Amino acid sequence: MNNIFEANETNITKAANIIKKGGLVAMPTETVYGLGANVFDAKAVAKIFEIKKRPNFDPLISHISDFDVIPDYVETDERIMALAKRFWPGPFTMVMRRKGQNAGVDLACSGLSTATVRMPNHPVALSLIRKSGVPIVAPSANLFKSISPTTAQHVYDGLGENVDMILDGGACKVGVESTILDVSGKIPVLLRAGGTTLEDIESFLNEKVVVSHGEPNRPNAPGQLLRHYAPRHKLRINVDAPLENEFYIGFGNKNGDLNLSSKGDLCEAAANLFAYLRLADKLAEDKSLAMAPIPEYGLGLAINDRIKRASHD
Repeated sequence: MNNIFEANETNITKAANIIKKGGLVAMPTETVYGLGANVFDAKAVAKIFEIKKRPNFDPLISHISDFDVIPDYVETDERIMALAKRFWPGPFTMVMRRKGQNAGVDLACSGLSTATVRMPNHPVALSLIRKSGVPIVAPSANLFKSISPTTAQHVYDGLGENVDMILDGGACKVGVESTILDVSGKIPVLLRAGGTTLEDIESFLNEKVVVSHGEPNRPNAPGQLLRHYAPRHKLRINVDAPLENEFYIGFGNKNGDLNLSSKGDLCEAAANLFAYLRLADKLAEDKSLAMAPIPEYGLGLAINDRIKRASHD
């Protein structure tokens, strides 16, 4: 018997009690499944790094459920609050100056003076956070550098019963992690492309956003390491025609063994990306993997970021 439970109110309440007692709960969000703990509990946060085999220099995202928590947790200004009200709840994370001193928060933030925070757009995640009564720190619920989980079964396949409880809220709709925008300084900087498009952010701010890939050896936000989201098989990207020994993941009119979206729909492709990488890993046998080119705009920016890191040798 595994530790996957239907995400009904009774089980969400049980999961909240686990969080309060220092345990770990995998929760669905609109992006991917997160491995959650009480951000103020240093032992619980340390368990996340241990179970994921994640280095503690790679900071984690704190998830909140209500706007009134923000000023108690981080320093805000008019621009930050405007961005929060426009893009939250949703696949959008902000890096802000943190407030106060707490061992758990310090560990979650990898000792940095900034915290990464978002409000997920998923009823199960929001209910769990509210019932827990604390921000929930939650990186993707998988082993470090492996393919992110978009179903409860993916979580179990990767982490097994190291997680106290896995709440099953179905497949994730967005399928790639949140966009991360650093607003801790005067100039907004995109640190990770994700489920909220760069175009939407620039349109709202009415200014160009600097795009940075961060410092892989000392990341100030998740998802900046050169190799990440990686399948077991070698992956070649931007491939128009696969070789004979390659399992081909197509897009649009470039068909293959799988197709992220035969309609060329970037939203559908993003939602399918991690699940299809997992499936390709199972089906490829002794072949390597290859993927068709993905347009570099909209959600394509996030998809290309993930597959570049997944293919990094």
